[in-house]
Amino acid sequence: MFHQIWAALLYLYGILLNSIYQCPEPSHLTTQDVDGKEFPEPHLGQWHFIAGAAPTKEELATFDPVDNIVFNMAAGSAPTQLQLRATIRTKTGSCVPREWIYHLTEGSTDLRTEGRPDMKTELFSSSCPGGIMLKETGQGYQRFLLYNRSPYPPEKCVEEFQSLTSCLDSKAFLLTPRKQEACK
Repeated sequence: MFHQIWAALLYLYGILLNSIYQCPEPSHLTTQDVDGKEFPEPHLGQWHFIAGAAPTKEELATFDPVDNIVFNMAAGSAPTQLQLRATIRTKTGSCVPREWIYHLTEGSTDLRTEGRPDMKTELFSSSCPGGIMLKETGQGYQRFLLYNRSPYPPEKCVEEFQSLTSCLDSKAFLLTPRKQEACK
């Protein structure tokens, strides 16, 4: 009897804690920014990959050999496309170029990657100046990625990203070293 009462009290305590300490929901980017510019215009240009978070290490394994990544997002050949070019500097010093085409979803900031119909990319605002957060989901994985206009955003930005993603059940965290010069 005592154990049943104790279990019930702990259960109620858990429900109370859950209702008080909810994870903050990240804010989706809107299709229009504060200056009235339409998406994706404010997000074109150069971005630095800063950190990633996921429920497991395996979902971040693709970034293990990376020292730094610089992305350049440009308008695509069609109004509903974005061209993404990356220069990846590996920890061994090699430079690896990559290219993707994103397809815009009408009335949304969600992106679909050409050639990868299972992959969805959602864009979220970041409390960090010059920052943006992405959530990638695909066949068997989900990960959050932090990007910034600066290769070295304030440490507080990374801490807030890690705290938020940890609250959202991302147990694995990866911070790019950014010790080598970015590829040209």
